[in-house]
Amino acid sequence: MSTIAHQPDHPIYGLMAELPSAEALVEAAHKVHEAGYKHVDAYTPYPIEEVAHALGHHRSKLPLIVLIGGLCGMLGGYLLQYWVAVIEYPLNIGGRPLHSWPAFIVPTFECTILAAALSAVLGMFALNGLPQPYHPVFNVPRFALASRDRYFLVIESRDPKFDAEATRRFLLDLNASEVSTVEH
Repeated sequence: MSTIAHQPDHPIYGLMAELPSAEALVEAAHKVHEAGYKHVDAYTPYPIEEVAHALGHHRSKLPLIVLIGGLCGMLGGYLLQYWVAVIEYPLNIGGRPLHSWPAFIVPTFECTILAAALSAVLGMFALNGLPQPYHPVFNVPRFALASRDRYFLVIESRDPKFDAEATRRFLLDLNASEVSTVEH
């Protein structure tokens, strides 16, 4: 649960506008971003890439996490083989050198793929804040329609520009069919 709930100047999570169509949501998202709101989220029954661009969301950090995980897996896999074959259990088989790097390529590749895949899954969970069985938007009864055919835009109360009445008027000016208060 957020620490905002315990602060007296933030008694609500934010305001939620219900919009009639995907086009109206994209248009509203552009206007909200242009108005200077930063802590905004949109909820749709299916992914709409234009909404993320309209809200000014940045690129994901996940590719960097996967790259670092893959490099760590590669380094770890190679060093493990080197430690086993050269330092801890050296075996001279057929006169080949102890550090026979061509034999290390396939296991190193497999360790790279394993670590990158694990980094992708764990990074996705961490960046999405999962598991999250509860979110304040579930307190709004009409939000259940978000998985069917409704589009919602939420401006959070932690936004520096947030003023309950001014934000409510702003959302109503965006042709929202309804503006609901989202409580913690």
